[in-house]
Amino acid sequence: MTTRILTGITTTGTPHLGNYAGAIRPAIRASQQPGVDSFYFLADYHALIKCDDPLRIQRSRLEIAATWLAGGLDPDKVTFYRQSDIPEIPELTWLLTCVAAKGLLNRAHAYKASVDKNVENGEDPDAGVTMGLFSYPVLMAADILMFNANKVPVGRDQIQHVEMARDIGQRFNHLFGQGNEFFALPEAVIEESVATLPGLDGRKMSKSYDNTIPLFTSAKDMKDAISRIVTDSRAPGEAKNPDDAHLFTLFQAFSTPAQCAEFRAELEQGLGWGEAKQRLFQLLDGQLAEKRDYYHQLIARPADLEDILLAGAAKARTIATPFLEQLREAVGLRSFRSSVQTTANVKKKVAKSARFVSFRDEDGSFRFRLLAADGEQLLLSRSFADGKSAGAASKQLQQGDGVDIRAEGLGFGVWLKGEPVADGASFDSEQARDAAIERLRAALEPQQD
Repeated sequence: MTTRILTGITTTGTPHLGNYAGAIRPAIRASQQPGVDSFYFLADYHALIKCDDPLRIQRSRLEIAATWLAGGLDPDKVTFYRQSDIPEIPELTWLLTCVAAKGLLNRAHAYKASVDKNVENGEDPDAGVTMGLFSYPVLMAADILMFNANKVPVGRDQIQHVEMARDIGQRFNHLFGQGNEFFALPEAVIEESVATLPGLDGRKMSKSYDNTIPLFTSAKDMKDAISRIVTDSRAPGEAKNPDDAHLFTLFQAFSTPAQCAEFRAELEQGLGWGEAKQRLFQLLDGQLAEKRDYYHQLIARPADLEDILLAGAAKARTIATPFLEQLREAVGLRSFRSSVQTTANVKKKVAKSARFVSFRDEDGSFRFRLLAADGEQLLLSRSFADGKSAGAASKQLQQGDGVDIRAEGLGFGVWLKGEPVADGASFDSEQARDAAIERLRAALEPQQD
């Protein structure tokens, strides 16, 4: 079974070693695994929330696109695109905005942090807060749900946004699904083993701290940056503690286990910091020199990058365009050339408000629920090995094809053609159980018309 993975990087800065080791390199490696359908995009709409410098955004888009390709991403094997080249994404953002609860967005960490800071400074709670910042989680939900990503690799600070995408997707499915699940529910993936690299001063490598080592800077500039890494005052010949050395952490992120063990031993035996920094430079330059050359070739040919990204966008839109048409149809944005429901049909549809909701369980199996108009769960299916079997069973129930409801103690089960397929809840009394069975019969009855 293929797993769809989606990753985006906001285009507001120049990639550095920390970006490469923490996000870009592991994502490229993941794209090379069998059974994976990978989507990578430049999150340039997101950049507008954080940055109002057009030249910086344009330069960052170029640098990040070149970085992905120089790092080894194969655009023929993945879907690689700019967010702003997919017009279906902002349209989906609006559809999702119309079902997203304001209370949900009120709880977003970035928005709450801005409000808390304003209150602390005695300002209006929403001072400086744009609708872009407030609605950021909905745009991220559209990025994820447009392509029905199963897994979304993120940092811990982004887990909440993936959970919000699940909530918003579920809400849309509930309102407009009518037995169909338009959106798969994504799962945040945290790679515990992914490196968080220290910068020159020991804090997390970040442009905001001005402590980064640019990824594809010249060899001379990289060597100069490495020479500024803060170390302790121990002289050559004195034993060093590698576990307290930021320089060793950087070396470890790019070395083999054997290289790392050798470097550790040399530090413990008194290797001087100057020589240690030279070893780190040689290690990095050896791994990045060829990629650096390719990166600068790409930067010098922006038209080639444009062609690659537009080809990726065309590939992405073969999925996005027909899917958005389904969603437009679902919410009522339909062509007048198609049949228009009469008032009688609408009333009949309202009467059929009980509906089936399909989902995938944590163990990978497929199941479905039957929900009443008020959201009460009337029925929960047993596990099916594949979605096709689960869909066939729910369809048979809707058609009333061989449905057999059997009381079982204080609960009940539903059988199709002699096979148990679903169960009701357990009740406190037989009377409550029988009432639930009648509600189930009533819910199924209209769907047999």
